[in-house]
Amino acid sequence: MSSESIDSGRRAGPKLWLGLVVLALPAMLLFMMLTILFLAIPQMAVDLEPSNTQILWIIDIYGFLMAGLLVTMGTLGDRIGHRRLLMAGAATFAVVSLIAANTTDPGLMILWRAVLGVAAATQMPATLGLIFATFTDPRQRGIAVGVWAGGISVGTGVGPVLGGALLEAFSWRAAFLVAVPVMVVVLIGAPLLLPKNRNPAAGRPDLFSVVLSLATLLPIVYGVKELSKAQALALPLVSIAIGLAFGAWFVARQLRLPEPLLDVRLFANKTISGALGVFLLAAIALGGVYLLFTQHLQLVEGLSPLQAGLWVLPAAALLVVVSTLSPILVRRIRPGFLIAAGLAVQVIGYLMLTQVGSTGGLPLLVAGFMVLYPAVAPSMALTTDLVVGSAPPQKAGAASGLATTCSDLGISLGIAIIGSIGAAVYRAQAGGALPAGLPPEAAAASRDSLGGAVSAAQGLPADLGTALLAPAREAFTSGLNVAAGTSAVIAAAAAILAVVMLRHVPPTGRPTAAAEQSAS
Repeated sequence: MSSESIDSGRRAGPKLWLGLVVLALPAMLLFMMLTILFLAIPQMAVDLEPSNTQILWIIDIYGFLMAGLLVTMGTLGDRIGHRRLLMAGAATFAVVSLIAANTTDPGLMILWRAVLGVAAATQMPATLGLIFATFTDPRQRGIAVGVWAGGISVGTGVGPVLGGALLEAFSWRAAFLVAVPVMVVVLIGAPLLLPKNRNPAAGRPDLFSVVLSLATLLPIVYGVKELSKAQALALPLVSIAIGLAFGAWFVARQLRLPEPLLDVRLFANKTISGALGVFLLAAIALGGVYLLFTQHLQLVEGLSPLQAGLWVLPAAALLVVVSTLSPILVRRIRPGFLIAAGLAVQVIGYLMLTQVGSTGGLPLLVAGFMVLYPAVAPSMALTTDLVVGSAPPQKAGAASGLATTCSDLGISLGIAIIGSIGAAVYRAQAGGALPAGLPPEAAAASRDSLGGAVSAAQGLPADLGTALLAPAREAFTSGLNVAAGTSAVIAAAAAILAVVMLRHVPPTGRPTAAAEQSAS
């Protein structure tokens, strides 16, 4: 770390803890923006009149570019300074949010969502890089990372609540405008409260490696997402194969470059590779079940978007508490064991969801989610600390980009894999249970998804609509049961991986010299 960062080992004072608020706010907002438009899409469709394909791109392009550029922006922050990159991203996000809120063309909306994804990618690794530059004391750093992870959790949980509230009070445009005051706070607070940190010896980023990283991640993320929607598997499988081929090219190039965009040799460190593997599996298990959980609240239990969001709040509050406590507990408990314990509790929560019935299942549904959702906190808070803390200081930004990419990519994989399992069960069960006398269009929509069945029922006589929704909701619940069982298996595998790969890391999260040598 250069002389522009704060002195190594200094304990952070009140000013730097206030700076942590400046870092947690954008982390919370950027993950909230991943989910807030889910509830706004119906209103946007009325105003913008996009095609079905344009709707999918409006939703997905933000996450695609955010995931594809996190590693690149983490490395760039190491070289030009994380604070500078954070402020540039915040300014861009504020301006483009204002433009997007006033956009009337669906094609332009896709463009502005893409730019917002790029701006989000600049800020996420910058926030974590600045935490590691600011909090050099191991115990304080663990608490700070826990607060940062809690902010992400709050953003994920508050997204549906805030989206529902904004839609009821204003319109879909408020979903973009809410970002502006947050980014203004970042632009004012960053130069006052946060240190500069960069590596002045770093060379220029390899632009071709940037292209290869995007060519690797975007086709893979796209292909995995399409697996859950495509009737034919050829296109998504080809897309994934193309991404893997570019990934091999990217790795080979990084091994040859004297100053690689991403030092892939970091994966030779057992702590880094183990923590990333655990984090990826935990995110996959949670991603698909979280989506099905929110859909069940609205489409099966019949709750409004705001009511559904409020049912998420208790679990989100517990997640923040556990995220804050995890860095304290890890002072006495090995992080691998603490992470494994949290994943074991998650398994219990997933198994509870396998018992949810199609009627009268709301108490068990919410209870299961309140068990499994906070239990992911040790994985979120501690694995990030393990990854960045095990990397050389000049690679902190790239390492933080890897950790955040695992989270975003894992959630996308979970939605695609776990979500497709739930959809397959639904189609198999609902297809043979539809009542006689349905119009062909209503029958086709009902076989495809529960959302289609709910929409079709609104245009049918009351008795026929009721006869349609009952088996459709039962089929969806069966899909949730199977998906939750699959996530339980994945979470159990992640728990075993945490014990096997991270048991050498002692309490406080800082490996000893001998352990670090063994891990490498």
